[in-house]
Amino acid sequence: MKHDWQRVLIVGCSGAGKSTFAWQLSETLGLPLVSLDKEFWQPGWQVTPSDVWRERAQALADQDQWVMDGTYASSLDLRIPRADVIIFFQLPRMLCLYRAMKRAVGSYGRVCKGMAAGCPERIDFEFLKYIWRFKKQTEPLIQDAYVKYGSGVDLITLKKPRDVDLLLSKIRPV
Repeated sequence: MKHDWQRVLIVGCSGAGKSTFAWQLSETLGLPLVSLDKEFWQPGWQVTPSDVWRERAQALADQDQWVMDGTYASSLDLRIPRADVIIFFQLPRMLCLYRAMKRAVGSYGRVCKGMAAGCPERIDFEFLKYIWRFKKQTEPLIQDAYVKYGSGVDLITLKKPRDVDLLLSKIRPV
């Protein structure tokens, strides 16, 4: 399956495998990887102010090429219209929780690839609640944003780990 995608937006729940997939897709397509976790978080897990974040998200979306990893619903209106395709990870909640906990335990205290400097891996109850509530609270925001801003943008939904592997195995640059 050959693709001439220049801007790929990857969204979905934490722990679904978005970052790993984004890194692999970036390598496969030869497109720059943009990790929104690295762009959004400030040292010590400080949140970027909303106005600054929107400007940064717009500047990132305005680039000619990217594989952009991150949901960040507050800026979907800026990023969706610029995407050629959206890859939406909708893997089971328990799998996402398991993977997030495994990552937190295995990398505890270290800054993971794709994360902002000064943001070491930790076990955070609020983060686990975010994953638990993602399907009811955040997925509808993604779906609504796609309806509002995604006219002409392809949408690929991945619901199982094997869907992820299959898609990656089929993608080849033009």
